[in-house]
Amino acid sequence: MLARIAFAALVGGIIGFERRRAVRPAGIRTLALVAMGAAAFTVVSIFGFKDDTNGVQQLRDPARIAAQVATGVGFIGAGTMIRFGGVVRGLTTAAGIWMSAALGVAAGAGMYIFAIAVQQSQR
Repeated sequence: MLARIAFAALVGGIIGFERRRAVRPAGIRTLALVAMGAAAFTVVSIFGFKDDTNGVQQLRDPARIAAQVATGVGFIGAGTMIRFGGVVRGLTTAAGIWMSAALGVAAGAGMYIFAIAVQQSQR
C-alpha cells in the first residue's frame, strides 16, 4: 500500500517538476501531494473496508471514491483559475492538478504501467 502512495508521489512530482522548470505555479510538492492524496483515498477505498460482516456479504464499490476524488479536485482546480477581462489564467494549472489526481488514483489502484503511460503521453 505504501508503495502505491510513493509511486503516486513520483508520477505527480514529475508533472510538478516540469511545471517548476517552466516557472509555473503548482510545482513538485503541490502535484505530488495531490497525487498522494488521491492514491491514499483509493487505497483506503480498496483495502479499508471489509467485504464480509458477520457472514453477510456487503456490497462495496471502490470506484465511488475515485469519482469523489475527481469532483473534489475539480473544485481545487477551479480555485486556481482566474479571469482577467477576456483572458482566463490558470487553466493549465487546474488541468495539471486534475491529471495529478487521476494518476494518483491509478497508482492507488496498482495500475503502475497505465499511470506511467498516461504521464508520458501528457508531455
